[in-house]
Amino acid sequence: MNTAHKDTEKSQHFYPDLQLIINGEYLSRDGAPVINPSTGESIADVPFATEADLASALEAAAQGFKIWSEMSPAKRETIMRDTAALLRERADEIAQAITLEQGKPVAQSKVEIMRACEIIEWDASEGRRTYGRVIPSQMPLTHTVLRKPIGPVAALSPWNFPMNSPGRKVAGALAAGCSIILKASEETPAGAFELVRAYHDAGVPPGVVNLVFGVPSEISEYLIASDVTRLITFTGSIPVGKHLAGLAAKQMKPTIMELGGHAPVLVDEAVDPVEVAKTCVMGKSRNAGQVCVSPTRFLVHDGIYDSFLESFVEKANSLKIGDGFGSDIDMGPVANDRRLTAMQEFVADATDKGAELAAGGHQIGNQGYFHEMTVLANVPDDARVSNEEPFGPLAMVNKVGSMDDAIDVANRLPYGLASYAFTNSADVAEQLAHRVESGNLSLNHLVASVAETPFGGVKESGYGREGGTEGLDGYTVVKNVSHLTSTV
Repeated sequence: MNTAHKDTEKSQHFYPDLQLIINGEYLSRDGAPVINPSTGESIADVPFATEADLASALEAAAQGFKIWSEMSPAKRETIMRDTAALLRERADEIAQAITLEQGKPVAQSKVEIMRACEIIEWDASEGRRTYGRVIPSQMPLTHTVLRKPIGPVAALSPWNFPMNSPGRKVAGALAAGCSIILKASEETPAGAFELVRAYHDAGVPPGVVNLVFGVPSEISEYLIASDVTRLITFTGSIPVGKHLAGLAAKQMKPTIMELGGHAPVLVDEAVDPVEVAKTCVMGKSRNAGQVCVSPTRFLVHDGIYDSFLESFVEKANSLKIGDGFGSDIDMGPVANDRRLTAMQEFVADATDKGAELAAGGHQIGNQGYFHEMTVLANVPDDARVSNEEPFGPLAMVNKVGSMDDAIDVANRLPYGLASYAFTNSADVAEQLAHRVESGNLSLNHLVASVAETPFGGVKESGYGREGGTEGLDGYTVVKNVSHLTSTV
């Protein structure tokens, strides 16, 4: 059994004085405690916006849009790049805050900040390339197609990536010329706060980037119903995404939805099962499995299944689990007690239905929210975890007779955010590329996205893209200008 390693340092780790940021002003309000998942203790209070604050944020975003959309793309790029530079300078402190509130090892927190900087810099450059086109006409007309910023954006970001998820949304909006109201997670608010603070320190005009916290349902409904917001972008669960998309549809507002997944990993026969298994465990343990693209359904060719499972279990049992500030920690706690309960329910249901508990399955200790890396083998299709994203340190390892069978199993669910495969066959890789139903497919590695590639899902995992040359599409509208060139 794994044991949780506690941080022995006595020094105080950095955590900011959390505030709302509306129209460039920092506002203190009453709110709710922020809990350190390594201890279960409060580390700060997050302020909740009042209805008057939300009205002010909408007014500020409307005015900010006028200023920002008329600013040159080159000037916008400069401010965004200056923001990324500030975040890089502050990365060590911000990483401490993210680990305090979210639990992941501090090295992973710093990587998250660096990835946010990369998307800011990428989108900033893409903002200078929102090209239109001129269409020839048979008449004395000039047809010009323009891409214009859609307007003020309402962005709703989750708790699992406090910096990177809001970073993607703010970068896309600003690069396209939009203002934004960011409703970040109340459970992990520091990353978003430091992001928006950096934008203001870099010189973004008041009203362009606004930050609020509060009761999620109340804020989302208020912002979506407003005539000011023109686009809703959300990262989170499928049920909540469907609800928000329905609210937006009543207002005829477009949405960008990056929703949940249940990522399959297809493992071909002619690979090294030991090394691939080790790689897969490390990918699964990232952020304690609390990643929408976390590899979860391991579909392994029966020719190497036993060797793969043995190596997977051995590596899972060797992980060093503990406080994210501890030395050489592989995996921190899950983010809250809800995830602990979910892990226990998934394991109990699967084993009751015949699955083998090959590793883990238990909470670690009685302080904080630590849970063993859990491996279930031979999990039946009717188990809950076979159909619902576990969003935690839980992996399923099942046997398949061929890669065709693996593809069928991978496509069985109505989700399609990320998928992975390990193969040394070019023919198999080609088949996977065309037949696996997901927005992202990674072959022989477990990185689902980088700044220069589009990221998003298919089926119930959502629509719209963040990153890549497609990353600004959702934040713009296409406008055709037809000009009769004869004298009138």
